[in-house]
Amino acid sequence: MKEALNKFKSLKLVRIIGFNRVVLLGVIVLISLLFQVLSAVLNHGNQFLTYARFTSAMNYGYFIGFLALGVTFVIATGNIDFSIGPVMFTSALISGYCLNNYGFPLILSLFLCVLIGAVFGTIGGAFVAYLHLPSFITSMALMQVAKGVGSLFTKTQNVSWPNASMANGWYRYLSNYEIQTASGKVMIPMGAIILLVVAVLCAILLNKTRAGRYMICLGANREAVRLSGVDTRRWEMLAFIICGALAGFASIFYVGCYTTVQPSKGDTFNNEAIAACVMGGTSMAGGLASILGTVIGSFIVAIMQEGILAMGFTISYQYVLTGLIVLGAVIADTLSRRRKN
Repeated sequence: MKEALNKFKSLKLVRIIGFNRVVLLGVIVLISLLFQVLSAVLNHGNQFLTYARFTSAMNYGYFIGFLALGVTFVIATGNIDFSIGPVMFTSALISGYCLNNYGFPLILSLFLCVLIGAVFGTIGGAFVAYLHLPSFITSMALMQVAKGVGSLFTKTQNVSWPNASMANGWYRYLSNYEIQTASGKVMIPMGAIILLVVAVLCAILLNKTRAGRYMICLGANREAVRLSGVDTRRWEMLAFIICGALAGFASIFYVGCYTTVQPSKGDTFNNEAIAACVMGGTSMAGGLASILGTVIGSFIVAIMQEGILAMGFTISYQYVLTGLIVLGAVIADTLSRRRKN
């Protein structure tokens, strides 16, 4: 058994992708097959592996993926950010309100989504990097601030972005683009394509640039980096800015799939994004991060969410599973670090 496992690990494709990432891809297949069987048994023969289920799961995976990519940078430095979900909602609320009530052009509103996220990231990064406040407390405080700002700006009203049939509805094609063929409509998952492109850019930034190497080194040994003459505050703050900007970017894909945004919401997505990071191989202790693993973890979370709803269970079951996954991944990471030490 061990010999066969070593042979599998030595395969060229496995070495390129990484054994842990291959395992995660296998988990996606197993979860999908499990929900297919359960759906057939519990729902009187209904199928889980359908085009509609695939589309719904992908829609959820887009914005979770962008949130998870952003928080990967923060976790890599040994910090945490619990404000990303409310920041995503606040970005969508304020930008959509400006679009509907103040006549902002759509392009400016989309840019405003990213800008608002980056502003929150800058504030959080400044408190953590320059004032040396704990990231846990800082992000929890900013989470409440973001929820309050979004509610106050929109007067606690829901904000609906234009639908696909309206003149400004073209932004929805960033998530899903449908083309008419002889056999019917075919959906092109533009959100997945954009997510992969952004993931590649994030991987290059994190693994191939000085900024990314400093962020990872901060999580591994902050004091050693500081003593080597590096301004750790700059790179620590940059991680939060990237995280905030990607949270704002995620809001574009959220409204592209779901259109309506509610005030004082979004905090449930924090744990799901963090779960995707941890499942993907990013260490909660910092110093180790995997962008590809984060993307795969995001789609595992999305399939779990879709599968639980397909079974007829409430979303509360997903919260339980997500919490258990995070707890299990942290325990596994802690035990792995102890063995290495």
